[in-house]
Amino acid sequence: MTEADSALLIEGVREAVLAARTGDAPADRSLAALSALRALRDQLGAWEPELITAARTAGASWAVLAPALGVASRQAAERRYLRLQPSATGETTGEARVDAERDRRAGDRAVADWARRNASVLRRLAAEASSAAGLDEAGRESADRLGVALGEDDVTRLLPPMAEVRAHLELRHSVLADRLGEVGEQTDRLRQDAAGQRRARPR
Repeated sequence: MTEADSALLIEGVREAVLAARTGDAPADRSLAALSALRALRDQLGAWEPELITAARTAGASWAVLAPALGVASRQAAERRYLRLQPSATGETTGEARVDAERDRRAGDRAVADWARRNASVLRRLAAEASSAAGLDEAGRESADRLGVALGEDDVTRLLPPMAEVRAHLELRHSVLADRLGEVGEQTDRLRQDAAGQRRARPR
């Protein structure tokens, strides 16, 4: 819907409301205005998350956004945004999207805590994987990304390229592949456990 279309719909709805107030509104005009109002609501609902995303990208905090959204707290502002956002993982309701996002964050925190506690082990394993011989071109690119991640302070940055390298390891690297697989299994368990614990807490 273009801005011009929206403006025409708003004007049509306004005129229908004025007519209704004077008692000069036939049913078909009111029905058409109600249909236009529904289309406007749908359009406004699509615009709102785009504007929130733009404000966040520009540096606005949830606390600053809260009064603009008509809610009382930063938590409520973020919750509103999550309810409005389209789901990339199949959740069909706003509350389900909120729960899915909070599960993801809880999982991220659990994985990050575990990775930091095991940083030295993960770095040794990453160094071995990044220097694995005989990788194909795609595998070598993954290994190079892992090498770059090794130079960063955040140990969690090692995990995605480690999983990528594992997919390219040949039979002669079976022991290394198994160890990388164990890391992936551990992070999956941590995410599942964190989500389960979060959901089990009283709300």
